[in-house]
Amino acid sequence: MNIPMLELDNMCKYFSRVVANDNVCLKIYPGEIHALLGENGSGKTTLMNCVYGLYTQDEGRIIWQGKELKDNSILTAINNGIGMVHQHFMLVHNLTVLENIILGLPSNGEFFINNKKASEKVRAVLEEYKLNIDLEAKIWDLPVGLQQWVEIIKVLCLDVKLLILDEPTASLTPEDVKGLFKFLEVFASKGNSVILITHKLEEVLRVSNRVTVLRDGKLIKTLYTAEVDKQVLVDLMVGKEIKIAEKKELNKNNEVVLEVKDLEANKNNGMKALKGVSFNVRSGEVLGIAGVAGNGQTELAEVLCGLRSALGGTVHLKGRDITNYSPRQLTELNVAHIPEDRHHRGLVLDFSIKENAILGLYYRIPYSSGVKLNHNYINSNTERLIKEYSIKTPDIFTKIRLLSGGNQQKLILSRELSKNPDFIILAQPTRGLDIGAAEFVRKEILKQRERGAAIIYISGEIEEIFNISDKVAVFFEGEIVGLKNIQDIDQKTVGLMMAGSYNLNESKAHSKSSFLYERKGVSRI
Repeated sequence: MNIPMLELDNMCKYFSRVVANDNVCLKIYPGEIHALLGENGSGKTTLMNCVYGLYTQDEGRIIWQGKELKDNSILTAINNGIGMVHQHFMLVHNLTVLENIILGLPSNGEFFINNKKASEKVRAVLEEYKLNIDLEAKIWDLPVGLQQWVEIIKVLCLDVKLLILDEPTASLTPEDVKGLFKFLEVFASKGNSVILITHKLEEVLRVSNRVTVLRDGKLIKTLYTAEVDKQVLVDLMVGKEIKIAEKKELNKNNEVVLEVKDLEANKNNGMKALKGVSFNVRSGEVLGIAGVAGNGQTELAEVLCGLRSALGGTVHLKGRDITNYSPRQLTELNVAHIPEDRHHRGLVLDFSIKENAILGLYYRIPYSSGVKLNHNYINSNTERLIKEYSIKTPDIFTKIRLLSGGNQQKLILSRELSKNPDFIILAQPTRGLDIGAAEFVRKEILKQRERGAAIIYISGEIEEIFNISDKVAVFFEGEIVGLKNIQDIDQKTVGLMMAGSYNLNESKAHSKSSFLYERKGVSRI
């Protein structure tokens, strides 16, 4: 191979007593797509945050095109042609696509932004990569897949040579993923490089040239992708056998726990999100909600957990009308919610693990007595949750933001499920999780199912829906276009319904476009 574009020499990064990166050495060559694989907490994102200048390494060197980057910063990285798209988007939702892209462009010493010049730059990038997107569309009106593209275009406009993508397919449909991978291949063919941080083994095998596996902050091995298979990668990544939980057949005559009838709600922009949605969920049953992001699933979860008002219809829990109950009222009725956005809805990032473990519970006995917290009980209970849910942390006083995404999700799961809820709403519970953490989540949900809880499981991953659900409801443009027992439908049909190409309720294909982008004035990549 030729001279590396990027070389990392004995990189170390520490957070208090947490060793995030432990003497990692890595070489990235021009024209390659390099996958960075590992469990949650293995140090992948931290390592790339050091490359991007978001963090400063404690030891080691970053060598860029043969020269060491000293005192690296985000500005230094960008000026050298290093760009990164983070797992959690950094967009201003009430601004347009063009305005968000312009915000990320350098001023070049000018006091005011030259909108005309910036717009020409953006359109040149779109033309170069054959991308077609409505630059005047507001971010809040775009599905998650298109928001991902806005982030990528922002970076491309900075003339990057190395593109780092952190879990870029977490919210994408299979068709969206194909479009993204096609773009990555074109980008790399121009002599650029891509580092793809992912947990998805299929994607590693499908698009990367080489793969590096990290575990517990250490580099385990770098291999050519063509020389490995899925099992080899699992063994390197996890270091132990992962047992798949069995979904047992349960009593199908259980009582109806949740009944939703003709439910209607709006999006944040005032457009209709739910259009007369009706379904029910029984005790010991998992209802999978499938759909491309932006088709009403988020709003459904928010209505059911008291975060959004229903404008019409009713919600009954065990025969009781709970329509537009507050989150506190629903908590008192033994409803649990694992939110889609764990950082904004599930955790307070600057609180400790101990403090996050009692969110929504702190006012109850035995967590408190009157106005005084029972710290002895809270400490012991948090230690118990950490042990039962295998949460990796130095102690219960560590800030939650210092934990990996998988360990953050485990804490939310432990807090909510420890209540032994009657009804559970899970929105994208395995998004961004590695294979081990995702299987752990699945096992815990199946335990709740066997206990008799009624469960709604929202996901854009079709295979995941089929692995855990008893029934599946497919959402498209705020409506249920199909509701079937899982054994009576196949994954291909669900995929077609998610894309709007098939409606079981109409028993025929219809003429609407398969891609949400095109209906919003944005052509698919």
